[in-house]
Formats: sequence, C-alpha cells, structure tokens
Amino acid sequence: MKTIINTPKAPAPIGPYNQAVLVKDTLYISGQIPIDPETGELVEGNIKRETQQSMENLKAILTEAGMTFENVIKTSIFIKDMHQFSEINEVYARYFNADTAPARETVEVANLPKFVNVEISMIAVK
Repeated sequence: MKTIINTPKAPAPIGPYNQAVLVKDTLYISGQIPIDPETGELVEGNIKRETQQSMENLKAILTEAGMTFENVIKTSIFIKDMHQFSEINEVYARYFNADTAPARETVEVANLPKFVNVEISMIAVK
C-alpha cells in the first residue's frame, strides 16, 4: 500500500503526480523546483536562492511525512549549468551533516520544468 503525501507548504504538483509517496517506511519525494508555495511564483535570478527554495520545499514535504533531512538516504540533483555546481553544493550542504549525508548524483540537463535552473528529488527512510 502507498500513502500520498501532499502539503500546502510546498508547491502544488504541475502535472499528474503527487509531492511524495510513502511506501512502508520509504518516502519518495518528487523533484522540487524553486517555486514559492505562498505565491506560486518561481524564485529566479540567483542559483543560491533557487537552490534554497527547492530545499525548503523538500523540507516541508519531509516534515509533512514526519521526517527530517537526517532520514534522507538518496538525492538527485538536476542542473542546467554544471558551472553552478559549487554554488548549489554550498546551499545544499547547509541542510545535511557531512558525516551522515545521503548518497547523491548531480546531472547536467538541457532543460527542466518551467525552464528552471535546478530540480532536486529525494528518497528518505523512517
């Protein structure tokens, strides 16, 4: 059985999917882009702010599921420009303890939904 996780503290899905799905103790969080859930507007113009908004959206979903970043075991980061990797990584690192950080891949892609610069998804376990 699966439990659908949605919260108004993260942006509503922009397609036929949910913010997250919980199966037993494993939470699969859909990719989050830098949309401010209060305004529905994209956060643009600064990759650090964009990354922070994406991470805050993920945090809201984790919280709704009764978890924290300490529960995260895997992340996937999709970026439009690998030259922004260090700035993205700087913001991302603030959310994790380096000693217990999750596994991760970072992939440069041609485009992302709404033509944003960063999208991050996660898998977490209770």
